[in-house]
Amino acid sequence: MAQIFDAPSKAILRSQIAEHIAENDNNDRRVDQEGEAPLPKDRFFDRELSWLKFNQRVLECAENEDMPLLERANFAAIFASNLDEFFMVRVAGLKRRIDSGIAVPSAAGLSPRQQLRAISEIAHRLQDEHAHYTIDTILPELEKERIVLLTWDKLTSSEQERLSRYYRQQVFPVLTPLAVDPAHPFPYISGGSINLAVIVENPASGKSHFARVKIPGNLPRLVPVDDMTDEESKDERYGFIAMEKLIAAHLESLFPGMIIKEARSFRVTRNEDIDVEEDDAENLLNAMEKELLRRRFGPPIRLEITDTTSPFLSQLLADQLGVSQDEVYRLPSPLDLTVLFELGSVDRPDLKNRPFVPTTNRQIAEVESSRAQDIFAAIRERDILLHHPYDSFSTSVQAFLAQAAADPKVLAIKQTLYRTSSNSPIIDALIDAAHAGKQVLALVEIKARFDEDANIAWARKLERAGVHVVYGIVGLKTHCKLIEVVRQEADGLRRYCHVGTGNYNPKTARLYTDLGLLTCDPVVGQDLTRLFNQLSGYAPKSSFHRLLVAPRTVRTGLIQRIRREEDAARAGKEAWIKIKVNSIVDEKTIDALYRASQAGVKIDIVERGICALKPGVPGLSENIRVRSILGRFLEHSRIYAFCNADGPQIGEGPASGPEVYIGSADLMHRNLDRRVEALVRVTAPEQIDELIKYVDLQMADSTMSWHMQPDGTYVLHTKDDEGRPLVDSQEYLIRKHQRRPNSHN
Repeated sequence: MAQIFDAPSKAILRSQIAEHIAENDNNDRRVDQEGEAPLPKDRFFDRELSWLKFNQRVLECAENEDMPLLERANFAAIFASNLDEFFMVRVAGLKRRIDSGIAVPSAAGLSPRQQLRAISEIAHRLQDEHAHYTIDTILPELEKERIVLLTWDKLTSSEQERLSRYYRQQVFPVLTPLAVDPAHPFPYISGGSINLAVIVENPASGKSHFARVKIPGNLPRLVPVDDMTDEESKDERYGFIAMEKLIAAHLESLFPGMIIKEARSFRVTRNEDIDVEEDDAENLLNAMEKELLRRRFGPPIRLEITDTTSPFLSQLLADQLGVSQDEVYRLPSPLDLTVLFELGSVDRPDLKNRPFVPTTNRQIAEVESSRAQDIFAAIRERDILLHHPYDSFSTSVQAFLAQAAADPKVLAIKQTLYRTSSNSPIIDALIDAAHAGKQVLALVEIKARFDEDANIAWARKLERAGVHVVYGIVGLKTHCKLIEVVRQEADGLRRYCHVGTGNYNPKTARLYTDLGLLTCDPVVGQDLTRLFNQLSGYAPKSSFHRLLVAPRTVRTGLIQRIRREEDAARAGKEAWIKIKVNSIVDEKTIDALYRASQAGVKIDIVERGICALKPGVPGLSENIRVRSILGRFLEHSRIYAFCNADGPQIGEGPASGPEVYIGSADLMHRNLDRRVEALVRVTAPEQIDELIKYVDLQMADSTMSWHMQPDGTYVLHTKDDEGRPLVDSQEYLIRKHQRRPNSHN
């Protein structure tokens, strides 16, 4: 029977959790230098506004005419998807904090209301620019390439006839028109759905009425228009009509005898942030399932309407949904430009990036072979550094798990699962291992945002197969990427480990740049055993040797090493720091970097998303450079590298020489305080060198990137002074991996 916690027990539990996870601040104490001025109060950029600048860079990719056209359309869809999530989570969270009265100013000094106003102003401008650019530039360019989004009046009579038949057979039976009158209250509008707001008039009474028609989410948004090929031309055309336009052309079938006065699309974004009181829940799974149901009914935070909507209809929708005018976005049709993702299936390779096929990591297989490689033997030879998607995920991590599941000498497999794909071979391997009688532990994070439903389903499937499924530590998300395989060998038990920066998801492993380390180093094996025991049982005093683990030692461990570089610079020694992360927000870490910069440490940061740090400010951060890379792959790997010219040694790291970590943690509060994260120290000299060169490549003036300015703006550099294109770091790495030397030649 589940334990129900009363108020005193909750307090005790929270204190125990705090003790269990707290970082030891004594490790990063810094002695103030004589005459040292305090750091300025305005030294941080606002996190939310920085994120909007990131999405602006995504929009700039859509506007980049050097990029293949369908890839630009894809970036336009990514922008729309990103902004939806931003409103559903970040804006919703701000509003909730204001409503609950617990709002506090951000590190940048803005109150939540000021943040909301600034967000609203920028989001309106960005969304307007995005919609008009897509509709006025991308769609006409697609049309020139015979990929056409059509309206009903642009169809031939035979096409209209064919689509009307499709509508009657496939669409009409699914639709439910909802009238609004004294007997029918205004209907619930689900978040993210496309709807038609319809004004109809009764010819008998002359009265107007409002009705809503929901566009079914389980039918394709883009309906193919068959036979679009010109009789005069042999060129194939791809014609589509948006489902809402098809339905709008047939509204008389839904309201027979009524006059259609106006029909316009609209869309609502709701609060979809998850909030589960974990220690109250009898069972975390059940609590999450209930919360997901509740999420569909979160309050509206944005209303998108077409810019042709009448003032009367606009006001009616805003009033009924309870949104302010600031929360109404008037945009050209079609709304919800994530619809452009559907154009990815169009068979026009000439309008896409050239196909890319990952290669097997050369340390796993010296030559490509149809015969399965013995990955255990390769790991015994040396630590293997994987770099996805350039190194194939399926022939490395996936093959490692599959081999472990099938190997009779393997006794146990332990793995964390944050996000994975549908029909995942990772899940299949764990189930196969359980069926083979091995001890299998899966630590499933069911609070992985927007993947909760999938993860609940996987958790239940794994439990049915006999896998030990646990949900981590109360109050913490388990975000680390870990696999431990325990194998019986002639000389005793050996632990094979994988520590990564990305999810165990074969689909995203082809689209995200991530790093992973395969090793059978007993020190790492011991670290992972302790960490898994901490996650599945009780082991609060565990210490680690090659790992830094949040929320205990990642921030303090990194700050210690930043301080060491600061001391080295003050002593006149070589000192540098190279960081590659998705986002950097954590104030303590940023302050440590500022002090290091003031001491003369050269600091290079490659970040993809949010950056609250101000680079290049005289007297504060003139030694810090920040660059941002966006490309065909999503930059997702995290690297922390320190010069460590002459020690002192920290923990069991090197006495001198570069110290480099890879892992799952970004420099954000959630990663450092509210998640279980793991960074592993890379020890092989050639791998250390490879990771440092990788950051240097992305930071180089000869590489295409956005340069962050002291005022927070980003300037895109694509060409050199002579007008020649700069190096695309991702394309460079594709070529490098495909040309790797063949040792048998």
